[in-house]
Amino acid sequence: MKYPLPDYVSIIMKKFSQADFQIYIVGGAVRDLLLGRSVTDWDFTTDAKPEEILKIFPEGFYDNKFGTVGIPFEDQIFEVTTMRKEGIYQDHRHPADVFWTDKIEEDLSRRDFTINAMALSLSGEVIDLFGGQEDLKNKLIRAVKDPTTRFQEDALRMIKVFRLVSQLEFEIEKETFESIKQNRQLISSISWERIRDELFKLLVGMNPYIGIVKLREAGILAIILPELEVCFGIKQEGPKHDRVYDVGEHSLLSLKESPSKDPLVRLAVLIHDIGKADTVRVEEDGNVTFYNHDVVGGHLALKIADRFKLSKTQKDKLFRLVRWHLFTVDENQTDSAIRRFITNIGVENIDDMMDLRIADRLGGGTQKAVSWRMEEFQRKIKQVLTKPFSVTDLKVNGQDVMKILNIPPSRKVGEVLDKLFEEVVEDSSKNNREYLLNRIKQLE
Repeated sequence: MKYPLPDYVSIIMKKFSQADFQIYIVGGAVRDLLLGRSVTDWDFTTDAKPEEILKIFPEGFYDNKFGTVGIPFEDQIFEVTTMRKEGIYQDHRHPADVFWTDKIEEDLSRRDFTINAMALSLSGEVIDLFGGQEDLKNKLIRAVKDPTTRFQEDALRMIKVFRLVSQLEFEIEKETFESIKQNRQLISSISWERIRDELFKLLVGMNPYIGIVKLREAGILAIILPELEVCFGIKQEGPKHDRVYDVGEHSLLSLKESPSKDPLVRLAVLIHDIGKADTVRVEEDGNVTFYNHDVVGGHLALKIADRFKLSKTQKDKLFRLVRWHLFTVDENQTDSAIRRFITNIGVENIDDMMDLRIADRLGGGTQKAVSWRMEEFQRKIKQVLTKPFSVTDLKVNGQDVMKILNIPPSRKVGEVLDKLFEEVVEDSSKNNREYLLNRIKQLE
């Protein structure tokens, strides 16, 4: 059967064939073609050695020991890897030795899962040695050959399984799943950057909820996000409220309902209530409280950000979303209260915070995503954002103050600007340059 291939893919493969080399599409691209999904990453394998690949594509580049050559073609970079066999894995991540081969069967046998261990030729022939097509039909993720061997070779594969669960909504084959549970401690040998990358890919999948559920069932959530794991079993119900789910269940359901597809926002949704584990109290009347769980959760979010090696910008955003998620929505809130809210979360994070609140509501069993109070709150935010938000928004500046009052740079300059800003906050029509220049003279 012929599968529809983009012209640039066919051109690359034909160049290898014309040079008398084998060339196959491999990995997730084959899987997605067979599933009828769009393919974004095209990977190839060939019996050509790296130096031979560079003769076919002189503009390519090669700077690793794994036989992967990057080929720039039509504003994209395609990876072509020489067929290989691998030696012993010494660090549960990388093979100590790599050996070239000209047998596609040997190359496929080293791969992770059956649905990723197929090859497709330019003529449309599918080479499937391990039942990958049957597992696709049955929506099953199964390790190639012995799962324990596969996971001891590369422990990151144990998280990749759950990323595939989220992306494809497949089940995990029983023996493969049991092997993950038995070998889960090997995760500690993997860098946090790699774990983060796989977790983020899981979070942007079609069904991150089921991905995290299975990750927890395998015992891996407790290793990578212990702050969330301890939230399961913490009840929220009491005589004064009727919350149905425990804190952990609520967190998962909130993730399930998240309207945002941003992995960082989804992570914030997942961990927004982690402070409840340290703040849970049962009062004398039986009511369950979690006072200051947002504050505690914010500090825990910072630790998680450091663990996953997030950038400074990502860390700040994660902290703000978790720390300030418990904001009050009141139709009678003043402009100054709304300004404080915006200052706390950052103008750039407003939409993401609204998405988190929606996920929080729906994850708690509320049927309507947005209440009328929230709609009014959002309307007020838009109004406030059209008004001067800081001293820098004034139509005058420090230079104007110094010139009119004939003073050097000093505290006095800031005091005058602060007084002007107070007036403008109360009446935005006063943010008029002519008016403010006259006011400066009066504040001498």
